[in-house]
Amino acid sequence: MGENPRAAKLADRIKEIVAKRLEKGLRDPRLGFVTITDVRVTGDLQHASIFYTVYGTDEERTDSAAALKAATGMLRTEVGRNITARLTPSLEFIADAIPENADRISSLLREAAQRDSDSAALASGAHYAGEEDPYVKPRELDDEDDED
Repeated sequence: MGENPRAAKLADRIKEIVAKRLEKGLRDPRLGFVTITDVRVTGDLQHASIFYTVYGTDEERTDSAAALKAATGMLRTEVGRNITARLTPSLEFIADAIPENADRISSLLREAAQRDSDSAALASGAHYAGEEDPYVKPRELDDEDDED
């Protein structure tokens, strides 16, 4: 079943509104460099999950999460003023794990490349245990075999 197109439009609008408001700044000094990565709205348009990332240390991430939680009511009011829906959806801020996932994928790719190079180095000095071509081939008849 496809996604509700109205929910998708509302999600895009909420992302734009919240991002602009965060760009203007909040009066909370705990808020760090926050980027809104995605917004998902339920099919009944009652709840919006806002995914965000914070550039900085773990302490800055926790401080920014607390600042966003404290500013949820103000941001919901801002969203309600700028959308045309009958009801304003509740907002939930969820820390997005994109940077951590990207770091993990990068480390796995580096490890795979290292293992590939190790395997190629081992293969270059390897020798066959038996014959080079162990498969049975059809016999070729010689002239001597034809005489029998």
